[in-house]
Amino acid sequence: MSIQVTLGELFARDLDKAIEELKAYTKEEQLWMVKGEIANSGGNLLLHICGNLRHFIGSVLGDSGYIRRREDEFGLKDVKRSEIISELKTTKKMIKEVLSTLESDKLEETFPINVFGNEMTTEFFLMHLYGHLNYHLGQINYHRRLVADL
Repeated sequence: MSIQVTLGELFARDLDKAIEELKAYTKEEQLWMVKGEIANSGGNLLLHICGNLRHFIGSVLGDSGYIRRREDEFGLKDVKRSEIISELKTTKKMIKEVLSTLESDKLEETFPINVFGNEMTTEFFLMHLYGHLNYHLGQINYHRRLVADL
């Protein structure tokens, strides 16, 4: 199995987990709650996951034309659960499409954008993006349980 197929399946699996986490919030308003030093709500983290992946995979690698509004990922509030589910599904579909057409030789090329101040291969950055998704997925799970009784 190619790395593109493997990553495509992992991204799809964990975006489905993000939808499950989103649906597990007992009250929709809990998505937007912050408490103590927890500055990012589950809703904003979900919007951030979509924006991040749609930008770096969809726009940069897939030339989708997506325009990222990172400030909205953390600034928007009270976005309907159904809208976020739609965004997550769109993101999942986009990743499958882009990774299924990504040629293997592109993986060893330098990622088109210098993100962290040093060059890295496209394969390395895709692995980073997968880790980033999981980092925030864990935060969302924690956030959901933190606000469950509020």
